[in-house]
Amino acid sequence: MAKEYSFYPGCSSQKGASSSNQLRSTQTICKTLNIKLNDIPDWNCCSASIGYADGGVLPRLILSARNIALSEQHHPGQDIVATCAACWLATREADERLKHDSQLMAEANEALKEGGLNFKGDKKIRHFVEVLIEDIGYEEMKKHVKKPLEGLKIAGYVGCQTNRPFGINGESFENPVYLDKLIETMGADSIPDYDKKVACCGAALMFSEPEKSQAQVKEILESAHDNGADMIVTPCPVCQMNTEAYQEQINQKFGTKFNMPSVYYSTLMSVAYGSTAKEAALNGQIIRAKKLEEIAAK
Repeated sequence: MAKEYSFYPGCSSQKGASSSNQLRSTQTICKTLNIKLNDIPDWNCCSASIGYADGGVLPRLILSARNIALSEQHHPGQDIVATCAACWLATREADERLKHDSQLMAEANEALKEGGLNFKGDKKIRHFVEVLIEDIGYEEMKKHVKKPLEGLKIAGYVGCQTNRPFGINGESFENPVYLDKLIETMGADSIPDYDKKVACCGAALMFSEPEKSQAQVKEILESAHDNGADMIVTPCPVCQMNTEAYQEQINQKFGTKFNMPSVYYSTLMSVAYGSTAKEAALNGQIIRAKKLEEIAAK
């Protein structure tokens, strides 16, 4: 029997959006691991970007509370799961704050009442990597590897949002190792002492203050390169975009010659589980992950 979860896809996972390749590769590994993700009907933006626009605390929390209330209504008994780090963080923050502030919860429910909804707060909010680690486990994940990623050396870049303030259960804030373990489970070599694994990529500063964000990303890429990495792997759509899409601009600004693929952990797993390059969404890369393509073609 499949393990079922109430799934919040988030804006960036929609067809043609910046992390649609993450969703596609996630769907392939769900088939392998017998996981069923049930989309929350009529979901809306998690409100992650509103914080940058000074939209106010209550409107930001209500947007995520609406998704939670919809999940409570349509998928009772199922944990809410997100693949996007920002979506997971925004949803979990809303859940935590509303459950611990009766006034905020009352105000949120007053607004939700207009749409026939009510936030109860009886859901567990989880990142998809928590499902993989806690519900599936490394040993079970390893059993399904058909094409071990032998010979690849990969820097596991966790970033900020899956690390603080909540983090992944049981992981260190300073040196989380779950990506290293996932990389090794797929047959590749990790870089456990990668010193930029929890460094900030600048997130949306890449739009408003690109010179600052690009300097941060340069250090992330530099550390991966200096440790001999073939590629970077991350759980976060913003981290993936910033470390891949802006390498050309960083090269022009700093005189560097970066050309390092940055992929999702789900892409890695999808290839290791025997998917074709298309099924693993490798065609969504800006910088081609040629070594993964070669393994996928075997």
